[in-house]
Amino acid sequence: MNSKEIRNLSAEEIKAKVADTREELMKLRFQQVTGQLTDTSRLRTLRRDIARMETILAETQKAAK
Repeated sequence: MNSKEIRNLSAEEIKAKVADTREELMKLRFQQVTGQLTDTSRLRTLRRDIARMETILAETQKAAK
């Protein structure tokens, strides 16, 4: 997800996406531990997406104050 798409979402939608992405990341970590994960680059992508969403969420909350 790129930053333009994230900025078009509301704060609640961003929080929901962060929660979903964290859950997906957890599942992929379990797959990695058990040796079932083939695409390890997905872990890095998800971590960066989470950071991007949290950064934009913090910016919008700061701007709202």
